[in-house]
Amino acid sequence: MTRRGLLASLLLSPLRAAGALSGPGNPKRIVLVSGDEEYRSEEGLPQLAKILSARHGFDCTVLYAIDPADGTIKPDLRTNIPGLEALDSADLMVMLLRFRDLPDRQMKHIVDYVESGRPIVGLRTATHAFDLKSSPTYARYSWNSKAWDGGFGRQVLGETWIGHHGEHGKQSTRGILVKGAESHPILHGIHDGDIWGPTDVYEVRLPLPGDSRPLVLGQVLAGMHPDDPPAPGKANDPMLPVAWVKTYKTARFHHYHGRRAGSVERGSPPHDRERWLLGSWDGVPHPGEIQRGSGGRLPSVTVRLRGTSERRQTPNSTLAILWGGPLGGPPG
Repeated sequence: MTRRGLLASLLLSPLRAAGALSGPGNPKRIVLVSGDEEYRSEEGLPQLAKILSARHGFDCTVLYAIDPADGTIKPDLRTNIPGLEALDSADLMVMLLRFRDLPDRQMKHIVDYVESGRPIVGLRTATHAFDLKSSPTYARYSWNSKAWDGGFGRQVLGETWIGHHGEHGKQSTRGILVKGAESHPILHGIHDGDIWGPTDVYEVRLPLPGDSRPLVLGQVLAGMHPDDPPAPGKANDPMLPVAWVKTYKTARFHHYHGRRAGSVERGSPPHDRERWLLGSWDGVPHPGEIQRGSGGRLPSVTVRLRGTSERRQTPNSTLAILWGGPLGGPPG
């Protein structure tokens, strides 16, 4: 099983809980919001949307940090993610954001979604999604908020940015299932060691707040390979959670400290996560790999890929690059 698979499993699992099974004539809407300069969410989230739309029938929209000067994606531009009004009618939000400083008119759609009690999947840096220096209305959502301890990350997802746990760039992470959580739908088909990532564990404060339920612990490894031994010393005493579920108001939330969506070395199917969060978990795992020629309604995006800053990508050419072939359906 691949770690890409875990992401799909984690993403689909919320959908059945809300009775939101996607089917013919009734596609549930998933909005995937990217905006970070570390983990290439602008590349990973479109690939994840491909899995969810082409393989499972969800109506997916992918949003990006856009340079207003030329309409291309600029991940390090923290002040603009157009199209967030798509959240107004979404059934699930998937986010991989880092220190965004969005204007009130854009933040309002995110805040309204959160406060509505609909489910969220937060990936990696979503714990510190916001650093709102220009938004007096929603300043409490900032990662370092004192008025709302830890802001959105701590209060909604379960933790804010604390620090790296282990040696960043020198130690990697192996996933170890929490004892007693093995039967959770998100972990269907996953075993100790199936999850591995070349990034380190994020530090969290224990216990996690509210009804947070850890699912996967991050075992710090001595090196950057999946078969490396555990790091000696205090790094694994105790092991810290890297994936957990939590509720806020009436909604289910899942946070995963994985490296990046859709581009991982080892793990399990992410779509089962979405299915659990949306209430559509049927106990049957589904393959999460991206396959060519798999048709379906695909999201429309404009991307400037990292390392190709001289090439201004159109929506069609970008998806062809990311998905290995031409578009299989109309933009969505």
